[in-house]
Amino acid sequence: MTPQSAQVLLALNAEAVGSLKEGVNFKKNPEDGKCYIIYKNKDGLKACKNQCKHQGGLFIKDIEDLDGRTVKCTKHNWKLNVSTMKYVNPPDCFLQDELEIMDDGGLQLVELNPIDPWLADPREPLELQKGEVKVTYLTHACMELQLGQRRFMFDPWLKGPAFARGWWLFHEPPADSLDRLCAADLIYISHMHSDHLSYPTLKDLSKRRPDVPIYVGDTLRPVFWYLEQSQVKLTNINVVPFGVWQDIDEHLRFMILMDGVHPEMDTCIIVEYKGHMILNTVDCTRPNGGRLPENVDLMLSDFAGGASGFPMTFSGGKYSDSWKEEFIKNERKKLLNYKSQLVKSLQPRIYCPFAGYFVEAHPSDRYIKDTNIKNSAEDLNALINKIAPEIKTWTPKPGSVLDLGLALRDPTNSEAITSPPGSAKIYKDSWDFDLYVDELNSAISCEIFKHQSWIQFYYTWAGFQNYNLVIRMIETDDNFEPLTDGYDYFVDFVDLSFPTKRPDREHSYIEIKNRIGVMRYVVLHGHLWDDLYIGFQNRISRDPDIYHHKYTHFISYNKTNNDSN
Repeated sequence: MTPQSAQVLLALNAEAVGSLKEGVNFKKNPEDGKCYIIYKNKDGLKACKNQCKHQGGLFIKDIEDLDGRTVKCTKHNWKLNVSTMKYVNPPDCFLQDELEIMDDGGLQLVELNPIDPWLADPREPLELQKGEVKVTYLTHACMELQLGQRRFMFDPWLKGPAFARGWWLFHEPPADSLDRLCAADLIYISHMHSDHLSYPTLKDLSKRRPDVPIYVGDTLRPVFWYLEQSQVKLTNINVVPFGVWQDIDEHLRFMILMDGVHPEMDTCIIVEYKGHMILNTVDCTRPNGGRLPENVDLMLSDFAGGASGFPMTFSGGKYSDSWKEEFIKNERKKLLNYKSQLVKSLQPRIYCPFAGYFVEAHPSDRYIKDTNIKNSAEDLNALINKIAPEIKTWTPKPGSVLDLGLALRDPTNSEAITSPPGSAKIYKDSWDFDLYVDELNSAISCEIFKHQSWIQFYYTWAGFQNYNLVIRMIETDDNFEPLTDGYDYFVDFVDLSFPTKRPDREHSYIEIKNRIGVMRYVVLHGHLWDDLYIGFQNRISRDPDIYHHKYTHFISYNKTNNDSN
């Protein structure tokens, strides 16, 4: 099989994107002459090839369309509503394939090829016996799959925080979780975010079983980017191409797929055993560009939301508590509707929401915890039960087990799902805060920070420049109060200089207050700023209040100039 790849079909600069009009836009690639359709409204952009799925004809603007949403094929007058990507004449015939829109400061239209690689080498499902396939929920995104004699583990975050000290486990993992992890035949880690790639967990694993087979996708941003500088010694990491079946034995195989929005770092997975598919989209924004297998036996996905620093870490201007609460409420509602409609469209036999069970538990983040309300798995499953009652839903608790064979034969079978023992602890109430926070704060007294020259060295090493942005960085205590002995400095990214005040020229400006321990730990170890932003470890104000994609994307995803990993 040929590995799946992401191909850029059309690229527009920021000026060209800004000139797009409301409604339907036709844009041609000057290099190969191929044409694409971009639809713009208040909710954003959608795009597709200018090619009818009937017989490949070209679309033109439909002069009978008063809303500016419909295009008409020049071959047989088929009509496509580009706002929904549904054909309206004839109705209910096709759904147009959307292209992924990558925001790189301008716009890129991206196509995954092949779009549905799981169709290669199809296998007829064989009947599963009782106990042959068991799915056990442990915590957050960590599931154990027993598939015949094999044990497959997903994304083991079993101890410690994620994103510095911002996220903590909501559920108490079963007492034998680490033993299960060490006994796994293979482990899949979806991406490098620390609620999936947990170094505290992997440190314990590496001491007991360093040669356990671990599988990751061949992302541009390597999953194990920090492995060499960590205390984790793992010797059997396998980087596999996208969209290619990986055969484990005669009955078991799996395929890793890329995310359409973040192909450089996010992945999801299809596991197939005896012809039965388990689809785990993890927390991909648009897994496989929105094209996913239908009618799988079990589908797993995230559900919660609230996993971004925006708008919780922002202040000034419109960012009042009431504005944040309303924004979060609307975003939760949109996510709930999106997930439920996705599940309804894919029609899995069984659906389980997971990968959202985290909590901002540290006392210093009480404001985040109280305001950053998330969707519950119960709410999502209730909505799915309402709009697609034929789909069986499972709301997992740590240690609960789904017997797939029993559930497929009879979804109403009470033995299909086993609850945790009555004595099991479900929710965490202690997190060893001091152990992990002290480790972060140990960076504060590091020798390099006694010399102000570290600032120029660090930002020169990072290498971001030639952009009209000035930031002011202020080191603070846990309450985001500036420290008298902390650093307070400016960085001008036009020429990567370090002025003592804001320049007189017109420029964009961001003021960032960072908790000193986390900031210095990130600098000391060359980590990405996700720990600060997604971990709610800073407070941000912008003037003007605009999103600087190039800057944010660089500090969140890009390799630095001196990346040696």
